Amino acid sequence: MNQPTAFAVAASSLTLVLAACNAPRSTPASTVSTVSAEVRSPTTAAPSAIVEPTAPTPSAASSGARARAFDDDAAGAPPAGFSFGRTGGGPLGRWLVRAEAGAPSGANVLAQLDADDTDNRFPVAVMNEPSLRDVRVSVRCRTVSGRVDQACGLVARYRDENNYYVTRANALEDNIRLYTVRDGQRHQLASWSGRVTPNAWHQYRFDLRGDHLEVFWDGQRVLDHHDTAFSEAGRVGVWTKADSVTYFDDLRAEAL
Repeated sequence: MNQPTAFAVAASSLTLVLAACNAPRSTPASTVSTVSAEVRSPTTAAPSAIVEPTAPTPSAASSGARARAFDDDAAGAPPAGFSFGRTGGGPLGRWLVRAEAGAPSGANVLAQLDADDTDNRFPVAVMNEPSLRDVRVSVRCRTVSGRVDQACGLVARYRDENNYYVTRANALEDNIRLYTVRDGQRHQLASWSGRVTPNAWHQYRFDLRGDHLEVFWDGQRVLDHHDTAFSEAGRVGVWTKADSVTYFDDLRAEAL
């Protein structure tokens, strides 16, 4: 039997080495995944949706606008959602919804119809809601008659019938004044003299921000005053004096 030569053995070994070098290499699955991840372009996670902050919804009882035009109230009866009082002496007053041609809102007005002439008598009608500290309260008002007074007034930060701010316009005196009513006693804070036409509709507005009190008559600011007598929230409403028969319409309260 012939023994293989050293040359043949060497040649065979070289052939095996070359075959091993040329064979395709298998890559472990984990290596493929890693390389593939490195080769891919980096991706950025989609950003979460941005939610814009929203202002908290005010509670119905404490803020927001309220408007009463009285057209949905039955004529001949007191309006729903109001409380009635009187500062001073004499009758409480007679507050009724009344059908009125030419009313600014359309059909009905709120009327104070009791013509008792007690001088120190101040009937007041306030909305049960809202209760506000910083507030704009406005109304359309018309003084109809009165021998002692022909007054229309706006009330704010009302605690009860003896404690509140009031501004009033008087057609007999041609002036507008601002008062505190504390423990049933009026104290004048400011006054403006100017035309208050009787039997005509006027736009009346009272703004309260902190201790800053402003009064507007037919779009003109007529009083600008600072006072701290009443610093807490209260209700808003309308007011008259003595024998004043006065109509009110489009009463509004808006948080400031």
